[in-house]
Amino acid sequence: MFLTGLASYAAYDPNLARGNDTTPDKGLLGSWLPTWPAGPWWLYWVTQGVHVTLGLVLIPIVLAKLWSVLPKLFEWPPARSLTHLLDRASLLLLVGGAVFELVTGVMNIQYYYAWPVVFYQAHYYGAWVFIAAFVVHVAFRVGRLVTALRSRSLIRELRTPLSATRPEPPDPDHLVSPDPAPPTISRRGALGMVALSSLALLGLTVGQTIGGRARSTALLAPRGRELGMGPNDFQVNKTAAMAGIVPVDDSWRLQLRGAVSRSLSRAELLALPQHTARLPIACVEGWSTGIQTWTGVPLADLADLVGAARTDRLFVESLQRGGFSTATLSPGQVRTPDALLALQVNGADLSLDHGFPARIVVPALPGVHNIKWVTRLTFSVG
Repeated sequence: MFLTGLASYAAYDPNLARGNDTTPDKGLLGSWLPTWPAGPWWLYWVTQGVHVTLGLVLIPIVLAKLWSVLPKLFEWPPARSLTHLLDRASLLLLVGGAVFELVTGVMNIQYYYAWPVVFYQAHYYGAWVFIAAFVVHVAFRVGRLVTALRSRSLIRELRTPLSATRPEPPDPDHLVSPDPAPPTISRRGALGMVALSSLALLGLTVGQTIGGRARSTALLAPRGRELGMGPNDFQVNKTAAMAGIVPVDDSWRLQLRGAVSRSLSRAELLALPQHTARLPIACVEGWSTGIQTWTGVPLADLADLVGAARTDRLFVESLQRGGFSTATLSPGQVRTPDALLALQVNGADLSLDHGFPARIVVPALPGVHNIKWVTRLTFSVG
C-alpha cells in the first residue's frame, strides 16, 4: 500500500512543474521521484485502484489486530528502559499512523474534509511516519515474530473447532487474561469473520475501480451511479456547474503556443487528422470511468503544428478557475501516440460535464491532469 501510494504521488510529476506538486514542501522525501511514464495505459488505473481498494480491505484486519493487542497499548509503566521506550514510541507512531492513514483515506474517497490541512500533504507525510515506525517496530520484534510463527501451525489452528478451543497459557507480554472466560468463538471463526468482512468491503467497492457495468456493484462508492446520457454516461469527477463552466458558443477557439502561435476553432480541430484510443480515466479516490473510446487530435500533431521541439513539455490551461485547472505534461506524455486533445467520446461529442469543447486524455495520467474545458496549450522548453 505504501508503494502504490508513492506511485500515485509520482504520477502527478511534481518535479516537472510547481503547479503539479500537491506537496511542495516535501524536501528530501521527494528527491527519489522519477518522471512518470505514459504507459502502459493501465498503469495509474491499476496502482491507484489497488491502493484504495487494499486500504478499504485492510480496515477489518487492522481493527482485529488492534483489538487483539489492546491491553499491550496501555501497559504500565510505559517505559522500563531506553530500548523499551523506543519500542513504545514506534508502537505509538505505528498505530497512530495506520489509523490516521485509513481514516483520512476513507474521508477523502467520501469527499468529506473535516480537517484544516490539505489532504495530499497530510496523507503523504502520514505515510512516511507510518512506514518509519513500521520498520523500527519490525526490527525490534522480528525475533519474537519468527518464534511465534514457528510455534504453531496455521492449518492446525484453522481446523480447531470451538469445542476444542482452549485459553492461551500465560505469556510474558500479559496479553492473555489471568482469568479467561469460556471461549465464545474459535480462532477459525475469528479469522473467518475478519476475512468475510474484508471480502464484503472488496465486493462493495472494487466495482468503482473496474468501472463499466461493475460500477453498479460498488454500493459504498460515493460516485457509483451513472452520470450523463448515452455515450457520455460514465462517471464525472467535477461537473460543469461545480466548476463554474457555462456552455461555449462558436466563438471558442483553442490557443496554441510554441515556436509560433495558432488559434483553432472546434470545426478546424475536427478537420485535422483524428486518432481514436480506448483508455480509462482513473482518479486518486480509486474510481475510474472504465475503458471509453476517445477521438481527437494527437497532442504530438498539435505540437508539430506550432513548431514545438520533441523535448518540449506542455502546459495545459482550462476555462475552469481554481482547483486542478492546469497541468504540465512531460515530453514523453505529449509524444505518446494515444495522447489526445479529445473532442468526442464513444462516437459522440463530449458533453459539457465531460469537458466540451475539448479535453486532455493521456494514458496512465491521473484523472485531474486530464484537463477538461481546455482553452490554451503552451509548448515550451522545460
